[in-house]
Amino acid sequence: MVWKTLFVLAGLGLAQPVQLDASCTEPAKPGVDWQRCYHDGRDLKGVDLSGARLRDATFQRADLTGANLAGANAYRVKFISAEMVKTRLDRADLIEADFTKADLAGASLRQADLRRARFFRASLRGADLTGARMTGADLLHADFSGALWTDGKTVCAEGSIGQCH
Repeated sequence: MVWKTLFVLAGLGLAQPVQLDASCTEPAKPGVDWQRCYHDGRDLKGVDLSGARLRDATFQRADLTGANLAGANAYRVKFISAEMVKTRLDRADLIEADFTKADLAGASLRQADLRRARFFRASLRGADLTGARMTGADLLHADFSGALWTDGKTVCAEGSIGQCH
């Protein structure tokens, strides 16, 4: 891995070295290693990040509309207020991921590992959750209207907030 050193002012105006992984500047592609990288506010519409290593990265307010994150390792990733309409997250490791206020309308989360993920006020309208593991997930005020539930058979009724009715 290539590293570059930046100097950041800290404390009483003293410079301290901080290591940043140069792979954070790599272009979006399948299998990219963007662990612990910041992509807040980026336009990543339609990108292919299948199989990517995204552990502990942040995509707050990013636009991932129609992106492919199938099979990605996205443990503890922050997708806060992200635009993820029709994003493909099939078989992704999303344990403890934060989707607070994210728009996942029409997204595919088939067989995704969503244990302890946070969906506070997220929109999952029409999303496909077939086979998703959701043990311990925070679903408070999440909108599941029209979503296909984890059993692959139940379609959540209009107004399904916080749970599938």
